[in-house]
Amino acid sequence: MRDEAEKDTLSRRGFLGVSSAALAAAGMRSMGDLAGPKQSDYKQGSDRSKSDPGPTNPAMDAANLDSFNPPPTDAGGVQTFKYPFSISHKRLHEGGWSREVTQRELAVSKTLAGVDMRLTAGGVRELHWHTAAEWAFMLYGTARITCIDADGKSFVTDVKESDLWFFPPGIPHSIQGLGPDGCEFILVFDDGNFSEYETVLLSDWMAHTPPEVVAKNFGVNQKALANMPKKELFIFQTDVPGPLEQDRRVAGGALGPSPIDFAFRTMQFPPTKSNKSGEVRIIDAKSFKVSTTSAAIVTVKPGAVRELHWHPNADEWQYFISGKGRMTVFATGGRARTMDFETGDVGYVQKTLPHYVENTGTTDLKFLEMFKSSYYQDLALSEWLSHTPPELVAAHLHLDKATLDAMPREKPLIMPE
Repeated sequence: MRDEAEKDTLSRRGFLGVSSAALAAAGMRSMGDLAGPKQSDYKQGSDRSKSDPGPTNPAMDAANLDSFNPPPTDAGGVQTFKYPFSISHKRLHEGGWSREVTQRELAVSKTLAGVDMRLTAGGVRELHWHTAAEWAFMLYGTARITCIDADGKSFVTDVKESDLWFFPPGIPHSIQGLGPDGCEFILVFDDGNFSEYETVLLSDWMAHTPPEVVAKNFGVNQKALANMPKKELFIFQTDVPGPLEQDRRVAGGALGPSPIDFAFRTMQFPPTKSNKSGEVRIIDAKSFKVSTTSAAIVTVKPGAVRELHWHPNADEWQYFISGKGRMTVFATGGRARTMDFETGDVGYVQKTLPHYVENTGTTDLKFLEMFKSSYYQDLALSEWLSHTPPELVAAHLHLDKATLDAMPREKPLIMPE
């Protein structure tokens, strides 16, 4: 009976993919492989300082090896800079869902907040606008987006995986999933305290305006409004829209279409930089005119690293699209912390703090870097040192001339070149 009960328990936990015992074993093996050199005061084979007899959460420990057993270079207290979308509350509706990571979930994230949203084919994120700017990245499928510009001219287009869009504050818009299976996308807002619960929604606005006023505004009899929703829709299911050109023509009306392109076709442009270890695509106001938020889409090959660098002009908000990696953030006062990241995690690095992102998995690591700035800016360690008198650098780091000469003089972004 005990064996049958254990089998049933394992079946119910099938979403973990492995048993707790297997995860624990994998975690212990990986810690030896990844944690780096032993601290000098540990006695190999006999020291029990790092043991954890329990209770433990083996799955959580195995996914966060650099927190469970930090590398010896970590020091002091650095504010947590990771939060998984997987443990965010999911707001479910017929037609899709949304979940968010804001400053309430990730306290360090003061300048930007993120929303992960799914829409079915025909599912609609209803007509609305925000007090914050909205930058979006398509993760899956296709969608139709609509808005009007400040002159009342319409914009209607279809977007697919890797495409972007940007809507400034106060610009009303909508998003609808297309066939065959709708879409999923990441939204980034330039306010760490932003929430999807605090949006100006068409249905909510009408439900909280006296019906006689709405009737006067539309020039209709009040009875014609009897079926209007009495509360917000937020996300709802309806039919898949018709042909794009038809929607464009009808929405354009007498004014015609907006001259502003609120969408950006990322894959139509070459990477900003690429080499054998990966690539970086930078999108800011230089290439995407309407955007006041800048971004980099980074791909790092297994074993490679997004080089040691920092951003002088803005905090960095990250979303990990695929793969596994780790990041060390070095803070003032000799403090440093290393954390592990995987698909669906949000990371955050405060302005000017040095960091890197290393691919620790066996597949490509892909992630977004987002900044509350219209232009992208970073400085690299190798760039700094190779453009400083070498004698001065050697005096600091005790490096020989051959090592100094080997440093990249133009920042490669991904290493090794």
